[in-house]
Amino acid sequence: MSPLLPPDNLPVYRLLTGPDDAAFCRQVSEALALGYVLYGSPAATFNGTSVIVAQAVVWPAARDFRGIGESVR
Repeated sequence: MSPLLPPDNLPVYRLLTGPDDAAFCRQVSEALALGYVLYGSPAATFNGTSVIVAQAVVWPAARDFRGIGESVR
């Protein structure tokens, strides 16, 4: 079971963004290694120069809070 809060005073919800490169992949991998889980689908856009990607991650205990992980109706 993971702790109620993430380490190092990190937020329970994080939106990781950046260019679609190895550094972004490492950023997501590091969040997963800390214990975060993926939340939703990744997103990508083109800023005229490069592809920018985003991936949300949440701390597992955050799913116990009302509204996190519930479907929108």
